[in-house]
Amino acid sequence: MQKEKFRSRALSVLEKHQIKPNKKNMNEIRNFCIISHIDHGKSTLADRLLEITGTVEKRKMREQFLDAMDIERERGITIKMTPVTMSYTLHAASYTLNLIDTPGHIDFSYEVSRSLAAVEGAILLVDASQGIQAQTLSNVELARSLNKTIIPAVNKIDLPHARIRETKEEITALLGTRPEDILEISGKTGQGVSALLEAIIERIPEPRYSTSENKQSGAGPLQALIFDFEYSPHQGVIAYIRVASGEIKKGIKLLLAGAGHVFEAGDVGVFLPERRVKDSLQAGEIGYVVTNIKKPETVTVGDTVTTAHAPASLLEGYKKPVSMVWANVYPIAQDDFDDLKKALDRLHLEDSSFSYEEESGALGRGFGCGFLGLLHIEIIIERIRREFGIDVVITSPTVMYEVTLKDGRIEIFHSPSEFPEDHEISHVREPWASLSILTPSDYLGSILSLLEEYEVTIGDTMNVGARLEIKGEMPLRELMRDFYNRLKSVSSGYASLDYALSDMRDANVVRIDVLVHGEIEQPFSRIVSEKRVEREARALVEKLKKILPRQLFAYKIQAQARGRIIASESITALKKDVTGYLYGGDRTRKMKLWQKQKKGKKRLRESGSVALPHDVFIKAIQG
Repeated sequence: MQKEKFRSRALSVLEKHQIKPNKKNMNEIRNFCIISHIDHGKSTLADRLLEITGTVEKRKMREQFLDAMDIERERGITIKMTPVTMSYTLHAASYTLNLIDTPGHIDFSYEVSRSLAAVEGAILLVDASQGIQAQTLSNVELARSLNKTIIPAVNKIDLPHARIRETKEEITALLGTRPEDILEISGKTGQGVSALLEAIIERIPEPRYSTSENKQSGAGPLQALIFDFEYSPHQGVIAYIRVASGEIKKGIKLLLAGAGHVFEAGDVGVFLPERRVKDSLQAGEIGYVVTNIKKPETVTVGDTVTTAHAPASLLEGYKKPVSMVWANVYPIAQDDFDDLKKALDRLHLEDSSFSYEEESGALGRGFGCGFLGLLHIEIIIERIRREFGIDVVITSPTVMYEVTLKDGRIEIFHSPSEFPEDHEISHVREPWASLSILTPSDYLGSILSLLEEYEVTIGDTMNVGARLEIKGEMPLRELMRDFYNRLKSVSSGYASLDYALSDMRDANVVRIDVLVHGEIEQPFSRIVSEKRVEREARALVEKLKKILPRQLFAYKIQAQARGRIIASESITALKKDVTGYLYGGDRTRKMKLWQKQKKGKKRLRESGSVALPHDVFIKAIQG
């Protein structure tokens, strides 16, 4: 009788708060991601979490399990975020743990921001042998700005040269947390990972809901944030979502609130880590919904999924990723153009931060593409070659320039060949980046010399544990001029870099044109700092001299900037023995043939032109 009375009272409370007494409410949900600098062991830790929670059977386990692409495994880096749902029992209670595995390289920091927006907490993973790195500082600042709970953990404690105490001191100084709250783990051996799972459950709060009404229950109108998607030829766009409130079931009419597109929900489910169909996705859960939308451009990351009959407002989404560097991509064989277009279409579906548009020039038909950084370029080009079997060539990366013309018009240029003439320009603005360098003090001198070479304006310098943090600003074009590799070189690999777009500033840049036999060849044009214009021009003509073909007449290769020739090289004429078939006799006949040849070469030099074959442009770009 007493049990029935208690049950009746409980049901009335549930009805009052509009909570359906189902199995979902008996389980706890924790949504989190792992943030770290590259090579700090994030993917290895994800492997141990999958193993300990039993999400993946031991016989099926492999290293970097969540990294699906071969290129990720070979390079040992994560390129694409991957969600996975795990179950874990603690103190007889069952918990659902939703992990979003994120990249660590600076070029893919936008993926980190997307994953943080979909979770309540983050594990801050720091390598015990390397300590705090520049990207670590950036990730912490981002997590704090989004009010996420941070669980600090020192990884690789099994290494003989691990600096556990020093690393914990650095984390304490950064976060202001107690040393005893910093976990010590080894993603490789699994030591301390069970304690980390317990900390995830105890420290990371339950999902927060977007609606002011019924916050604890998650009841109310359906709102689900799209944080990623993939495309299937049969199922259309498959949206990766975080349900903020309400419930999604198969067959209901849904609305993309931002795009205004109505569709019927196909299968819904979670990632284990392969897709697993469920009856429904409820508030707080992370999973997917099959949209059957066959036009991928309809779906955008950051849009809100809601019900068509009672639409809710848009959730706060993500900022659209901004391309930082541009380059032109051409198929080596023009017959591969259509295949290259299909490949770029497919890659854009998987990576919305990559953009492209068709163009044509001296190298034939190709594409002008926007990327997040130099590694992003490497990854896209490598995937084109591996996954689609297309040989391509890519031009030197450039940044965007905002040019104010003398007639008052303001135009944006990415390609050096399209950059206006000097007499047409009033002034030029270019993007700048704010950067943070973390380095041992022993390398300060060599790094300062490098910063001067790359036009860096140095700001504050402060101590971070036993190292120095150098803050500064620099033109983005200089940052993309192999700055990261040079920094690693002068610091013996100990310095780390983090950067972000800052603002637009006046630029002192010059367009270098290459003249071959007096004609400008636009594919060789480039935009450089005025400080380096002569050095770049000399290097360019010397390089072209080695690869341009000889003709029946001598001709010049010249580099021109601001209407002035600043570097020049000559290519000698091909020699042909026009008297080779003669033998014996008077020399007068030979003299007549030589004079005729000389006059012919003069006519060619004065009126002829140098037709450059397609492979010359390819060689010039490939270096």
